[in-house]
Amino acid sequence: MSETPPAEPLAAQAAAQASAARAAQRALGSAPPAARTRALERLAELLGEREQALLAANAKDLVAAERDQLAGPLLKRLGLTSAKLATLREGVSALAAGSDPLGKPLRKTELDEGLVLTQVTSPLGVLLVIFESRPDAVIQIGSLALRTGNAVLLKGGSEALHSNRALVACLQDALRDAGLPAEAVVGVEGRAAVGELLEREHDIDLVIPRGSGELVRSIQQSTRIPVLGHAEGVCHLYLDAAADPEMARRLAVDGKCDYPAACNATETLLVHEAFLGQLGPVGAALRDAGVRLHADERAQAALSAAKVECELAQPEVWGREWGDLVLAVATVDSIEDAIAWVHRHGSGHTDAIVTEDPAAAERFLSAVDSASVFVNASTRFADGFRYGLGAEVGISTGRIHARGPVGADGLLTTRWLLRGQGQAAGDYGPGKRPFTHRALELS
Repeated sequence: MSETPPAEPLAAQAAAQASAARAAQRALGSAPPAARTRALERLAELLGEREQALLAANAKDLVAAERDQLAGPLLKRLGLTSAKLATLREGVSALAAGSDPLGKPLRKTELDEGLVLTQVTSPLGVLLVIFESRPDAVIQIGSLALRTGNAVLLKGGSEALHSNRALVACLQDALRDAGLPAEAVVGVEGRAAVGELLEREHDIDLVIPRGSGELVRSIQQSTRIPVLGHAEGVCHLYLDAAADPEMARRLAVDGKCDYPAACNATETLLVHEAFLGQLGPVGAALRDAGVRLHADERAQAALSAAKVECELAQPEVWGREWGDLVLAVATVDSIEDAIAWVHRHGSGHTDAIVTEDPAAAERFLSAVDSASVFVNASTRFADGFRYGLGAEVGISTGRIHARGPVGADGLLTTRWLLRGQGQAAGDYGPGKRPFTHRALELS
């Protein structure tokens, strides 16, 4: 992991790359839609053609990560497999098959005869995306940038250096092969380069950190550029009084065990006191899957009666993102208490209820103020690919611009296009020509 060049050359290089990315983005965003589509199609082809080379590059990173004793959750996210690459190709192909989102008219208004104003979709501009481990994020983010006409500077962790380089090369070659500027995608290396980029508000329009809440807060405190990100993924699964026991078991195990290191993994199990008598099989299934439980006194008593071992929860376990096979279990007296608990200890990421009571389901959906709220479904569904977005650049728990998994729509803004016939603003006003302000049909 010592292959990164010295800090000063990296910072200067990053500044030049950011300026070049601005010019490349304007070319990419104004290119014919067919060119962007062809770049995505070519990217899917290259991921297939270079599969073995990509896996070999990832193997180098895995060897180094094990040697350096990379933290467990990061190590789990680092690996690429044939199955992951197949999923990436599927997502890229879905984006290629979808309609081009740029220049889409949202509103059309006749201001006067021969003076027509149209609001259309437009790229955000140049994105700086900072992420830890997870080299598959390079393709998810890069493909969304291509689809939406945005340039992207990708700063992955040094633990994925070889993987990231190989994947960035796929994106750049896909752009070249489609006749588009390869400078629209940049692989950034080194902390000095990041520091330089965070000061370039004239070249970069949005920073998207993907990683821990600590990473997001650090970036927010280090730049004047707008930051789109999420806090910790403290996701809850609430087992209502009317929860189906078998469904509760399946969703608790899936939410915790399907991918414990993911930000949409279940971190706290909330249990209605009326369900405690049926908690035993849920706890046993979690234990059998290797999950360590931290439960409050009432839940611990219910689990102990079912011969399921668990530790007595200490105050610091509530609101914690474990990122591992560990789960907190808390008891609540009502659905209102569950909702209040989620708002007090959650991070606004994803929260779910298991219930056969329609009224309870609707109450949970309407009252829980999180980016994603589910009924009778695993928290693991909070994902851009699973939402049908093709991919995601990240998940936002903020309330400005985009919320939840951020796909193509979250990377768009709007512009106003006015087509006239020589009209001047001074032609209008009291005693002069009136505006018609007539809504026109979109085409």
